Amino acid sequence: PVAFQQRSGASSMEMRARVCDLLGKKPNRQARVVTFSHKRIKKVQEVNLQWKKFFSDELNRNVRLRLSTKGIKTVNKMGGIDAAAKKFKVDLAKF
Repeated sequence: PVAFQQRSGASSMEMRARVCDLLGKKPNRQARVVTFSHKRIKKVQEVNLQWKKFFSDELNRNVRLRLSTKGIKTVNKMGGIDAAAKKFKVDLAKF
């Protein structure tokens, strides 16, 4: 029997969906572009995602999240990542 080997480097990378970790915002796939000749072309409106580090008082460490810009504003408005994560039921220990 062959033992399972842990891969490292580029082969171990997994693709994540472009979704906000806090709010769960996803790309809008029903958007359309209307041309001058009135042709309708489908397009995808992506979420404006940013990698952001916040200090969690509960975990006593930094957490790195992929948030939409609206999610960043929400964290700032609520006064910290701990309050925002509690409201939206996000487990910060996973990040």
